[in-house]
Amino acid sequence: MKKVIIPAVIVFSLVSLLVISSFCGVRMVRQHDRDALVKELDIFYDVLLLVKSNYVDEVPTRKLLEGAMNGLLKSLDPYSQFLNAEAYEDLKTDTQGEYLGIGIEISVKGGVLHVIAPLDGSPAEQAGIKAGDNIIKIDGSSTRDITLADAVKKMRGAPGATVKLTILREGENKVIEFLVKRDKVKVKTIKEAKLLEGHVGYIRISAFQERSAEDFETAMKGLESQQMSGLILDVRNNAGGLLNSAIEITEKFIPQGKVVVSTKGRNSKKNISFLSHTSRPYQVFPLIIMVDRGSASGSEILAGAVQDYHFGKIVGVKTFGKGSVQSLIPLGDGSAVRMTTSRYYTPNGRLIHEVGVMPDVVVEAQEDKSVKDNQLERALALMNELRARPLAA
Repeated sequence: MKKVIIPAVIVFSLVSLLVISSFCGVRMVRQHDRDALVKELDIFYDVLLLVKSNYVDEVPTRKLLEGAMNGLLKSLDPYSQFLNAEAYEDLKTDTQGEYLGIGIEISVKGGVLHVIAPLDGSPAEQAGIKAGDNIIKIDGSSTRDITLADAVKKMRGAPGATVKLTILREGENKVIEFLVKRDKVKVKTIKEAKLLEGHVGYIRISAFQERSAEDFETAMKGLESQQMSGLILDVRNNAGGLLNSAIEITEKFIPQGKVVVSTKGRNSKKNISFLSHTSRPYQVFPLIIMVDRGSASGSEILAGAVQDYHFGKIVGVKTFGKGSVQSLIPLGDGSAVRMTTSRYYTPNGRLIHEVGVMPDVVVEAQEDKSVKDNQLERALALMNELRARPLAA
């Protein structure tokens, strides 16, 4: 067989990623386990050489290694992934709240590309994409076993260009096609902040991004200055975002020193209880959180904590159930690994991942919210019921 020399730095990077990385917090394995792993890597190296020497087309070594790392992380769960330098930069841009695309939060379930939620006011929402939709094709190509990174790449592009999504909608035995025009997607985390009838405050939180806590504080001050009496927080179709941002907003309702959320992982360093640092939490009564199937991650932290402490009521339908924490680990060449390292639990120790938060009052949404938002109407009715109840001494 013709010998193919693989640059030592690439092989060393691969072995470092798979075997030992104190930077990533991986414990040193026993000598026997290390020897077994090195033996398996010898097989991988042999396969790599075979592909380099005999595959019908010449493939860059970097592309092969990225494919291997993608496959390794994809085999763990839908949320772990390898990010090349370009994808890593895109991810960092997303958390700042602006990018070019169609504005949609997605995950992979059972090899199927699944819509967690379209972002408020995004091209995807305007086109009619809904939480719970399954994307079976992108521009005519099957999405079966597609990675999240590849799906995002296919749906992003120049503003004004269209992408065709073929959708299988939950509860409907038919395939629907949507042409969605790409545009600049700017995530406005506080979509609405206003007074409803009876001086009920209403805040719509569409995502948890870098400035969300500051924007939320501003919205609350504005409503308080208008003599707000009771508050409805709407996190429907809020698929989450930054963990720290979700905690910063949730702790505004939790007394100082109380657990907001906790995380548990295989590495004991990931077992963390996040405590409230708020010396003067908001004491808003009544407090109602509105959720739906598109409420995930940070939204579930908020709803779960409020429910556990009995500080308010949850209205809507069961949430998505995304309760895992991904650590973003930069690598030396500008790429990164995004890997699930723990799962989070409500203050009472309830696991949210793949379970979700069940509302106190279950209300299915009416199909056309432009005519009537029956979930919001039920929340307002519940607000009046709670106001009429005497407070416990």
